[in-house]
Amino acid sequence: MMKIEVKLAAQEESYIIKNVYPLYLHDLSGHYGHMPNSHGIFEDSNDCRTLTEQYDVQNIWWEKPDCLYPFLIRVDDIPAGFMLIATPPHCAKGVDYFVNDFFLLQPFRGKGVAQKAATQVFEMFKGQWELFTNPMEQNITGQKFWRKTVSSYTKNHFEEAVGMTFDGHKMMFRFNNADR
Repeated sequence: MMKIEVKLAAQEESYIIKNVYPLYLHDLSGHYGHMPNSHGIFEDSNDCRTLTEQYDVQNIWWEKPDCLYPFLIRVDDIPAGFMLIATPPHCAKGVDYFVNDFFLLQPFRGKGVAQKAATQVFEMFKGQWELFTNPMEQNITGQKFWRKTVSSYTKNHFEEAVGMTFDGHKMMFRFNNADR
């Protein structure tokens, strides 16, 4: 049986999430058609020339400890992914907790790890949740994952919609776990 651990990543562990982050951006490129910049880095700006420079972009997650929550997911003590949770003012009005980023490395997918990790994080914070995923056909797997995970966690008490968000056209999931 796998040991799945989700815990807030301390500053001294930030490099682990930063190591995995470029793989996440590479994964997203398949869903959104993003191309790397002229330096081979998946960033919007050509200013980012190296993965070391890209590391610095992630520092904000450790600079606002009462507002931004970088969770590291480990399976049998091996880094398996991350879940980045934002709170106001880094989310929409009326939202308490926003799943900013969620990623699981390939070897850990399809084994129930992602659903268990997401559920553990949901249980840590009570209130109004929101998360987005790509609504396009290239992301059927992600859509099914979030629908199954949120439906199971909330016992079908959630809202699902597709529309414009602050991050473009997305599939949105919203639920409130304050009474759980």
